[in-house]
Amino acid sequence: MPDLDSLRRDQRLALESAATVEGKADDGIPVVLFLCVHNAGRSQMALGWFGHLAGDAAVAWSGGSEPGVEVNPAAVEAMAEVGIDITREFPKPWTDEIVRAADVVITMGCGDACPIFPGKRYEDWDLDDPQGKDVASIRPIRDEIGERVRRLLAALVAPARR
Repeated sequence: MPDLDSLRRDQRLALESAATVEGKADDGIPVVLFLCVHNAGRSQMALGWFGHLAGDAAVAWSGGSEPGVEVNPAAVEAMAEVGIDITREFPKPWTDEIVRAADVVITMGCGDACPIFPGKRYEDWDLDDPQGKDVASIRPIRDEIGERVRRLLAALVAPARR
């Protein structure tokens, strides 16, 4: 069950994304949305890596087409091994407003369930699903996500800093 701070953060996210879609907020900071089916493994690890590596240079959100009950405990443990805490995260659905507010949408295994809006930049990251895997099996997935997030950030943030 999400705590009060997490719920407030999600309410703030909904308001910010609605403002962006309505053209009332555009601070020039890139916004990335990570989507997978359950928002319990891959997208949560990507969100953790992104927040850890991007700092204030970019913003990331995550969501699922069929959100699970909790973030995969083995994924949480695998991320903790690299010093990234995702214990405060929880699975949540994506909304049309959040997708429209994102500059880049990264999909991970949600296929036709993932939303497609014209004019958005989309990337599909073909990654193994960590569901049901132990920490040792999740480490390579975690590391691959970390590398992809690094490349994404280099493409998004580097041009803005020039």
